[in-house]
Amino acid sequence: MEKPFVVCHMLASLDGKIDGAFFGAPETAPALKAYGELRGFYDCHATLYGTTTMLGGYADGPAPALPEGGAGYPKEDYVNVDGRALGNYIVSVDSKGALGWHANTIEKKGRAKAHVIEVLTEQVTPAYLRYLRSFGISYLFAGKQTIDCALALHKLKKLFAIDRLMIAGGGTVNWSFLQEGLIDELSLVIAPVADGGTTAVSIFERADFLPAGQPVAFALKEAKAVDKDSLWLRYETKR
Repeated sequence: MEKPFVVCHMLASLDGKIDGAFFGAPETAPALKAYGELRGFYDCHATLYGTTTMLGGYADGPAPALPEGGAGYPKEDYVNVDGRALGNYIVSVDSKGALGWHANTIEKKGRAKAHVIEVLTEQVTPAYLRYLRSFGISYLFAGKQTIDCALALHKLKKLFAIDRLMIAGGGTVNWSFLQEGLIDELSLVIAPVADGGTTAVSIFERADFLPAGQPVAFALKEAKAVDKDSLWLRYETKR
């Protein structure tokens, strides 16, 4: 199926963590700055995040208790044409419809306003579809119980004309797309700090409910210092 070019762009500690105490270390600051600036290198107009990452800094926490009854919507894709006209998107993988919202756009400091697109499965309730419609949040269906990553990418290209997409965590969503052979490039900024945390998430992690899968090999495209201690590594996945 036709899909966008996909880059996974991550900031990690020396021991491969993508969250944890190392973010607060002063030595991480130059790498964090470079990570933000390098987003522009890829010129992606859509960034995809998993549910946990969305809860951590983008959505309005968990969805509230929603009343049953009322108008029902079929489990079909919905495109807000005004949101699509922005041409810039935050794509939220939310298989069961767990995220809370107050608007259909997100505007982070230093970034353009982005329209929210929810990627859902057929597990989502009619009440949650009404909730999304009340804010004009676009959504698409990709899978019955787990996300069909290839179908999601195909629909993002077909319905929203997204040609270049950035995946930016967490580890489970990164692994899901990688395991299906859908990531074209890995962009990894390494901060010169070890975390050592036992609960911190790694760059790629398999969810317990997913099959074990196979290791994925990469080929190095470029290695570059982004300050005197931090590195930017670019990899292609080996096909």
